[in-house]
Amino acid sequence: MSDDFSPPPRLRSSLWVQAQVRLCSTAAIPAVVSKRGDPDAGSILVKIWRGREDCLVYTPMVTMEGERGWMQALGGEPVTEAEADAYLARQASRDSDLWILEIEDPKGLYRLDGIID
Repeated sequence: MSDDFSPPPRLRSSLWVQAQVRLCSTAAIPAVVSKRGDPDAGSILVKIWRGREDCLVYTPMVTMEGERGWMQALGGEPVTEAEADAYLARQASRDSDLWILEIEDPKGLYRLDGIID
């Protein structure tokens, strides 16, 4: 009997992060893993620096339809780099399994995979 409610298979966190770093590298977009978490199932936060004091922080989410996606943290608005870094530090202090991927993208070339809310 098939279980239609089972979640889709999940990609290992380390593999997803490595793939994003490689994608950025091929597009000449600087990216760095500032915190390594659990290689299999650690949650991932993505900080995108868009220039000057303009940063976006994305956190993973699951839609009502069960699809994986991303949502902007910190009220959904761009924040200063200091605010983004403070948020990331708070999250890292609460979750030792957390991954943090930081991307410098002033030209707006990088695109997260999945739905963005």
